Amino acid sequence: MVTTLNDAKRLAIGEKLADMKAFQNLILSNEQKLMMECPDQDVRERLQNMMEDDQKNLGVLETVIVQYGVQAEPSQATQTMVEQIQQMMAGSELSFYKKLAQHELIKHGQVMSGLLVHKAGQTVGADIEVAIAPLNTVNFENRAHQEQLKGMLELVGVRELTGKDADQGLWARVQDAVAALSGVAGSVVTQSSDKQDMNIQTLIRLDHNKANTLFTEIGATKDPQKLQEYFGQLYKDLLVHAKAEEEVVYPRVRSFYGEDNTKELYDEQAQMEQILNEIRAMSPSNADAFRSRVEDLMEMVGDHIRQEESTMFAAIDRNCTDEQKEQMSTQFKAAKARLQQEMANSLK
Repeated sequence: MVTTLNDAKRLAIGEKLADMKAFQNLILSNEQKLMMECPDQDVRERLQNMMEDDQKNLGVLETVIVQYGVQAEPSQATQTMVEQIQQMMAGSELSFYKKLAQHELIKHGQVMSGLLVHKAGQTVGADIEVAIAPLNTVNFENRAHQEQLKGMLELVGVRELTGKDADQGLWARVQDAVAALSGVAGSVVTQSSDKQDMNIQTLIRLDHNKANTLFTEIGATKDPQKLQEYFGQLYKDLLVHAKAEEEVVYPRVRSFYGEDNTKELYDEQAQMEQILNEIRAMSPSNADAFRSRVEDLMEMVGDHIRQEESTMFAAIDRNCTDEQKEQMSTQFKAAKARLQQEMANSLK
């Protein structure tokens, strides 16, 4: 049988994503404090814009974590560091310039963490690349923020030292960084978007794409260790996805999608759970038999996906406003996060 549903490499990446979320919350807290202390109106306006960007980036990070499928706590080192920085930023020992410099260092660390997760995902599995794809936009935008902060530091530093404004050529770095944001691509939610969240169809489709990638990974290997790793993730992803849909989506669409159609989706997911547990009871060391049963599961899940992405998605478009679709997405994401944590606790 499959001896574990957890994989050390995936857990480590999950912890790194939790670290990034902790630092993203710290970044938002810092920007609020810096705005309150900022002596310059132009810098304050830049910080306000950056804080609005970073609030969206927090939402993207939360989506990435849910799509990745591993709920984790920040490392103890990260928790300690966040507490120390919070105390430092709240105190009066540092000048505004030094606090702004500290903030730029945190942004740099966030950029490097994002790049590290991206590269680690490429190494561990294609399904991880699919799950964390929106992180690329966060990485790009944090890098642009770094350049903005460098321009702010030059401006603030010269004023603190001389009482005069810096050469406006220095401020051009900030303008260039702001302009760079207009070229951002690769995520449904970007800094230039007014959306509060992606719509429910997009979020469900991301789950479907990840499941299809995991099926492909299973089909491409006979290594028992890899089979266990990929199936462990597939098992958790499919069950959490199904339970979140049954909790949030299906009750919402039943009235306009139809009782029979909705019942069919429930029945298919019950069958899917049964097959998942059958496969979990099998040994990956018997690779051919294991993969054969996974192919049966893939065929059944494929039919389910096609129904959702054609008729159910179309019914949602006809009967729900953009705001309702975004609200459903937010509720679906929250349900998944809770269910992922419950599953993680049950597997300890």
